[in-house]
Amino acid sequence: MIKRLTALFMASVCTLSLCYAQNNNIFSYKVGDYEVILLSEGQSDNKTDKLIGATPEILRETVPDGTYKTAVNTFLVKTPDKIYLIDTGFGRNLWTNLDAIGVSPEQINVVVLTHMHGDHTGGTLKDGVVAFPNAHLILSAPEYVYWIEEAKQENASRIVNLYGERVQVVTPEQLEKKQGDGIYFIEAYGHTPGHMACLLQSGDEELLIWADLTHAMAVQMPYPEIALTYDSNPEMAVNSRKRILEYVAENEITIAGMHIAYPAMGEIKASPEKGYLFTPCSK
Repeated sequence: MIKRLTALFMASVCTLSLCYAQNNNIFSYKVGDYEVILLSEGQSDNKTDKLIGATPEILRETVPDGTYKTAVNTFLVKTPDKIYLIDTGFGRNLWTNLDAIGVSPEQINVVVLTHMHGDHTGGTLKDGVVAFPNAHLILSAPEYVYWIEEAKQENASRIVNLYGERVQVVTPEQLEKKQGDGIYFIEAYGHTPGHMACLLQSGDEELLIWADLTHAMAVQMPYPEIALTYDSNPEMAVNSRKRILEYVAENEITIAGMHIAYPAMGEIKASPEKGYLFTPCSK
């Protein structure tokens, strides 16, 4: 299991608020007093060979051409008093995206790592040094224990060591209505041992950035039981996905994801036939 996760680290219509597009990599969404900005590293078509449990019949139904749309995304959150960056992608064009929205790395107060796969942590360092010199770095306690204390993965350890005393380890909570405005860290284990989502709550509005809860929306919405070989614990990942999908559909919470194709945000509703339906925000 340790070897597998280490390899993965290396490899690896909106009714409540206003959605508006800025360009093909940037999309902005309002949640009460918060502004959430998608910063995408781009879109791609993935093959289905990494899906677990997808029968030929399911694939013919959901992805008849044999591919599904995906992306690598991060999200910038502007609150009245702080700027948060949720994940950093591979870091390939993060700096270009930040420059396009007029935010410098020095302005970011908090960097949240939903988990420590390489496509989420690649931008935490730049040229071998801390990329966000004024930011605290947040990760979940189970993620910290695994990558730093158990797997002792070199890249993860380097990131934590360089941020030093500015690393904050948190214990994720269950997904439920929270008291007061804020960003809450939500338990979504299974993709990695400490994988977490981020619930943004401002006034009467909410947005759940669910990180890697899904990778293949075309397949995993109608069939949430389909896992991926990237999941460290596929059964746990499926259970987390089913639980969270049920909650956001029942409570009409807009969602966003790190591997959802542009604009990467939208609404989830239970399908009258099977699973769930995803409606992306208007571009």
